[in-house]
Amino acid sequence: MLHDRTLLRWFCLILPLLPETVQAQQDNNNNYLDSLKNWSLHFQFTTIAQGHTRFNGAGYDGHNTLSEQPDTALSVTTTLFLGRRLWRGAAVYVNPELAGGRGVGHRDSQSPNDESLYVPAVGIAGFPNGETFRIGSARPALYIARFYIEQIIPIGRSDSKDAESEANQVEESIPASRMVITAGKFSIADMFDNNSYAHDPRSQFLNWSLMNMGAWDYPANTRGYTWGLAVEYIRPTYAVRAAASLMPTVANGNVLDWTIAKNNALTLEFEHAFRLLRRAGTVRLLAFRNVTKAPTYASATQLLQAGTYPTEPAYILTGTDYGGVKYGFGLNAEQPLGAIGGLFARASWNNGRTATWAFTEIDRSFTLGAYIGGTRWQRENDVAGIAVAQNGISADHAAFLNAGGSGFMLGDGRLPNYKPEHSLEIFYKARLAHTLYLTLDYQLVQHPGYNGDRGSVNLFALRTHVEF
Repeated sequence: MLHDRTLLRWFCLILPLLPETVQAQQDNNNNYLDSLKNWSLHFQFTTIAQGHTRFNGAGYDGHNTLSEQPDTALSVTTTLFLGRRLWRGAAVYVNPELAGGRGVGHRDSQSPNDESLYVPAVGIAGFPNGETFRIGSARPALYIARFYIEQIIPIGRSDSKDAESEANQVEESIPASRMVITAGKFSIADMFDNNSYAHDPRSQFLNWSLMNMGAWDYPANTRGYTWGLAVEYIRPTYAVRAAASLMPTVANGNVLDWTIAKNNALTLEFEHAFRLLRRAGTVRLLAFRNVTKAPTYASATQLLQAGTYPTEPAYILTGTDYGGVKYGFGLNAEQPLGAIGGLFARASWNNGRTATWAFTEIDRSFTLGAYIGGTRWQRENDVAGIAVAQNGISADHAAFLNAGGSGFMLGDGRLPNYKPEHSLEIFYKARLAHTLYLTLDYQLVQHPGYNGDRGSVNLFALRTHVEF
């Protein structure tokens, strides 16, 4: 398996071999193009300071219980987006990334001041900081987030659109009808489950269940990336996408399992454009099937009740046998409303029998929200957003948690009063300078970790984002 250090070495070896940026090349019309146009170089830096006030914890103190005491946390990510055109329609992209910090989580009640006993990013299924999805530990770490080749193949004779250079996009003309093949290390959400209003926690909503379909057990390592092959067939009014990618060796692990025949994720999506009230909208239908070493919740519950669970405390972090299957479906829709903004909604479901292995502990999810542009108050570069989410789990999953089991995010020690987890998120993003954005964010989470005994949690965040 290629590890991040190996990728860094390969990147350093390959970069000097690429054509010199000062060299010019001649196009078919004998016009000279500066070879710098063959490159794409962009950068982002995001910090999120988030905290919650004290709430009624009802005395729960499991390993993954969200601390009822006030808590603050800081996450940091910075990414370099480097791209190089290889030949017509093809480009290679490399994204070195540095991430560190943590999300709010659990403090040991016996030693609340001991940071070594702190477990970050637990206790809430729809976790309130989407950037912690890219953080493996509190200590800053440098790694290669993406390293892939993309090939665009025109289909027939169709109109083309000139794409400007941006993050992971070289300046080029893109045909309206095309096939796109992507191979390498990437985030599968770069291609699937896109939504113009709720997809990027660096610029939009922060909650995990708003940035992607909550019940989609997103194939990725701890930081949100995987190795895979994706093929997209794109027409002006519809698109079909399919991808095969790797899953981690253990639940939420950072090491991906290369036993491809026994451990893999298959994702399929159909996208269709429609018109409502004379405005174009988009609907997407996604299906997935993951095969891992994940055990079933029912078998794990039996072991817990018999007192023979192999680890203590009882995490579902390892499995002994391949063949654990999780599958599910999701619907994603967006409706632009012109300068006013737009509306969006998602609904997703998975079979809920096999343990969650990659994304978060949600088996059913529904979200609805609005994105409001600042044109109405003469701040055309500002944005406000409001959304609600309802997340739930299967009966098998709830029984496992009630028996004292823990996943990699949830586990209060017991769950006698299961309730769906509800979230409300409101944010305002202001553009302070050409490349600087500041966001104020508020979230209200009811029944954190599906525990109806625990009171509502108020969370406040300040996000700083720089991009160029």
